[in-house]
Amino acid sequence: MSEASVIAAHLTGARPRVVAALTHYFRDIDLAQDGFQEASAKALKHWPSNGIPINAVAWLTVAARNSVLDELRRSRRQGDLLQKYAPFDTSIENPEDDILKLLDENVLRDDILRLLFMCSHPELAPTDQIALALKVIGGLSVAQIARAFLLHAKTMEQRITRAKKKAAAAATELDVPTAIERSKRLNSVCTMVYLMFNEGYSMHSGSMPISVQLCEEAIRLARLLLSLFPSQPEIMGLLALFLFQHSRQEARTNEAGDLVPLDQQDRAVWNMRHINEAHVLLEKALRIGAAGSYQIQAAIAGVHCMAKSADETDWNEIAQHYEALSRIMPSPVITLNRAVAVSKAQSPEKALALLSEAENDLSSYLYFHVAKADFLQQLGRLNEAKKSYQTALACGPNDAEHKLILGKIEKTSN
Repeated sequence: MSEASVIAAHLTGARPRVVAALTHYFRDIDLAQDGFQEASAKALKHWPSNGIPINAVAWLTVAARNSVLDELRRSRRQGDLLQKYAPFDTSIENPEDDILKLLDENVLRDDILRLLFMCSHPELAPTDQIALALKVIGGLSVAQIARAFLLHAKTMEQRITRAKKKAAAAATELDVPTAIERSKRLNSVCTMVYLMFNEGYSMHSGSMPISVQLCEEAIRLARLLLSLFPSQPEIMGLLALFLFQHSRQEARTNEAGDLVPLDQQDRAVWNMRHINEAHVLLEKALRIGAAGSYQIQAAIAGVHCMAKSADETDWNEIAQHYEALSRIMPSPVITLNRAVAVSKAQSPEKALALLSEAENDLSSYLYFHVAKADFLQQLGRLNEAKKSYQTALACGPNDAEHKLILGKIEKTSN
């Protein structure tokens, strides 16, 4: 790895910690981000010749804080200081002591969690939560985020600005959370990161069926959460799930950009490093206690990754996992996934019967109609299968899914 790449990796890794500490100190997310940008510029100037500091986070935090204070002093002298910053004391002569207190491990953990919680504010739409997290914590540019969501940069900039204003109140809630409050915040953050990965894993619109960047950012955030809460089994399960799923990324599309179904993927190109790491995480999580939803989902993904071929997949085990998942987190989508497993482990007739339980709730859900059509096709009921595939087309698939469904319709006509 080149020196520039090493420095870039340090800056990327430090960003959540530095921005969290600065947000705590200044009570303003914009000042925190501006300070980090200035500190990063100084690092790029000084680190190549002076070396990367032993405590890069502390170096960047102090540099960022000093830059913000200097800018506030300059604005005050010139009379253009924004009103909301007017009460801030910029006369501190020895700023390092106060800011370094915020880098205490326990204080910083809650600051980072608070920053993540701000991005997953319940009043924000899921896509806005993800976009805000990518901007504030990931440090992605508006253009990069817009590309990930297949939107114009101006549109995405407006969405992020609105999301930031809505979530601003959460950034000022600087109370030390109780254990119960911390648990609630952590669950909310895990949900946001989970949604981020799912959005990348299966894009809902456009010509790109997968956004590798969104998946990798979600994995990075899951690693950050695990570093903050290393004994939390559900975070281990969340990261394991991501790694299992992302291990198949190279095999999920062909050269033309078309989606390749799981049973047709070239397993030789699956990422074994991801798979092995996920297995270690999952086994460790399961030893701690009762399995949660992320651990069970990771176990399901792990069964797929363990199979040497599609024919060797243990569908009975997968069906059992979905049954367990439906007990702790019942939902129509889990019923759908369980039905798919039952179709493989037992019969498409039993799968159709199970699927009927979710029909009212999933009448506009693309994958419900695809699964139903698949079961009908397996039973030789081709006209009914064709109608279900056509209903799926009306549910707004992305371009790759649209092409895949058309191929299935063609098979029912032969």
